[in-house]
Amino acid sequence: MITVRNALEEDVPALIDIGVRAWEQAVTGVADLQVRCDHARNAFQQFLASHWLRASVAEFGGVLAGWASREALDDEITDLWIDPPQQRKGLGSALLAAMENEIVAAGLEAARLQTHARNTAAVGFFQKHGYSVSWLSVDYSPRLDRNVESIGLRRQLVADEPIGYGPGGF
Repeated sequence: MITVRNALEEDVPALIDIGVRAWEQAVTGVADLQVRCDHARNAFQQFLASHWLRASVAEFGGVLAGWASREALDDEITDLWIDPPQQRKGLGSALLAAMENEIVAAGLEAARLQTHARNTAAVGFFQKHGYSVSWLSVDYSPRLDRNVESIGLRRQLVADEPIGYGPGGF
């Protein structure tokens, strides 16, 4: 059974480990894992140490299996990480739905996110959930010490109101 809840401070060490394992899977072939893994671990540790209140976690059978966050509490989902052995069990879908519900509850109408363009599993996952590509760019990543192709995705969560007079517009 999947449970989604707010993160607790004592979850942070496990969330860091989940983030690192999922990150390693996501950047295989894009980054030198041996060189960059410590950087990734430090980034997760720094973020979660001060922002764990902004994270939601997914448990599968009572065990932490993934987490997601909206770092600035705006319309951007900045993190969605599922422990690789726990993938394809609905955890990502449950966390994505929780993030989208938070976005709508905050009065925002759309969700956006980004990943590296070669992360075909993530891009496919988000497209399956109604996200479409809104931009593609190539930027230098100091953390990876190379150019990285990034892709931005967006999903409208609240239907636009018709423009015009009366029900249904003109």
